[in-house]
Amino acid sequence: MATVTSAAVTIPSFTGLKAGASASKSTTIAMAAATPKLAIKASLKEFSVAVIATAASVMFASNASAIDVLLGGDDGSLAFIPGNFEISSGEKITFKNNAGFPHNVIFDEDEIPAGVDASKISMGEEDLLNAKDETFSVTLTEKGTYSFYCAPHQGAGMVGKVTVK
Repeated sequence: MATVTSAAVTIPSFTGLKAGASASKSTTIAMAAATPKLAIKASLKEFSVAVIATAASVMFASNASAIDVLLGGDDGSLAFIPGNFEISSGEKITFKNNAGFPHNVIFDEDEIPAGVDASKISMGEEDLLNAKDETFSVTLTEKGTYSFYCAPHQGAGMVGKVTVK
C-alpha cells in the first residue's frame, strides 16, 4: 500500500546578477497532504487482470488480420485452405504460400461487390509467390461476396470465396 503524506521542496532562486557580488537565496515550499490521505490499493490479481485485458485489446487492435489462407494443401492439393470463409469488414486476409507453388491471388472482377476495383485488391496475373511462406495480404472493406482464384492453377480448381460481413 502506498500513502502520500507530505513533502518539502527547496527551490533556489536568483534575485539578479551584480558585478562582484553573488546574491542568491532559497525558498522552501512545504506541501501537506489533505485529509483524508491518498491511498492506492490493488491486489496482484486485479493488477494482472488489468494488464492481460490491456495487452489483449492492443493485440487485437493492432493485429487486424482476420485469417491466414494457405496456398496449396499439405497433401499437395492445388487449393486455398480454407477455400470458403467469412470475415468482418476491414479485416486483413493474408494468403501464404504453402505447397505446389508458384501461386497468386486474383479477385474475379465479375464476382465481387459493385464498385470494387479488382485490380486494387488482386496481385497482378504475372506476379507470383515463388517460395514457401511468401505472403500476399489484402484488406476488404465493402460488404459482400468476393470470388478469387490462382491464375496458374484456376483450371485445376484452385478457387475460393470470401464473404465480408
